[in-house]
Amino acid sequence: MYRMKEEREITPETFTHLVSSTLYEKRFGPYFIEPVVAGLPDATPLNPNPKPFISTMDTIGCITTPKDFAVAGTATDKLYGVAEGLWEPDLIVCEQEPEDLFETISQTILNAMDRDALSGWGAVVHVISKDKVVTRYLRGRMD
Repeated sequence: MYRMKEEREITPETFTHLVSSTLYEKRFGPYFIEPVVAGLPDATPLNPNPKPFISTMDTIGCITTPKDFAVAGTATDKLYGVAEGLWEPDLIVCEQEPEDLFETISQTILNAMDRDALSGWGAVVHVISKDKVVTRYLRGRMD
């Protein structure tokens, strides 16, 4: 719909605001989720080397755009603790080593799920680069 109306692709920032306004509009209704938005904006003449964009929202759409990483879900407290210990500066910008980014994300998720009784059986990890999206599945403790 956005592409047809605006005749251009939606940017991650614009999509974040769209989701935020939708959540706030239905703040008393059925959308009790904590979305995480991640994306790579297209290069423009004003911004030839765009940086990756991440944001997260609470259940009524309050936007947070951190500089390093974003977490959401039932194990948020545990994820913050583990992620702060494993995260390295500029890991998200380094496109030569997507395996390092995947390993950091995987270890963060699996270690946090082991510490949280409500967390599930696994996760889906999407590593986004300029030319492709690699999707991998993690299996948790299954109990």
